[in-house]
Amino acid sequence: MDNLGGIIQRAVYLGVGLASYAGEKARQKFTELRIEVQKLADEMVKRGEMTTEEARGFVEDMMNKSMMQETPVDLSPETRPNEPRRIEILSEDESSSDSNSTAVDQMRQEVHKLQEELRRLQKE
Repeated sequence: MDNLGGIIQRAVYLGVGLASYAGEKARQKFTELRIEVQKLADEMVKRGEMTTEEARGFVEDMMNKSMMQETPVDLSPETRPNEPRRIEILSEDESSSDSNSTAVDQMRQEVHKLQEELRRLQKE
């Protein structure tokens, strides 16, 4: 049991360390981004394409947009998990009608039959 506790403790430390590292990298990237955006804004002010107030607003707007941006979820065939999605029937709604209740009972019986068939096939 002591070994299991040590493994769990190391896993927690690893998670905390990874979160800290990711946070530090994100701060570095945002700092680099702010510097680049500020350089761009300064250049545009120097050329007379915008005022200093517009440049300040531009930098703040770009930083706010970059913080709000989320990475899109990619569910292409290469990134999907190899195992099937688990579906769990938690409970029936007590206010459901009898026909729904009967259908649910039939589905449960069918699921149990299929599970038994799967277990039987796995034993062979």
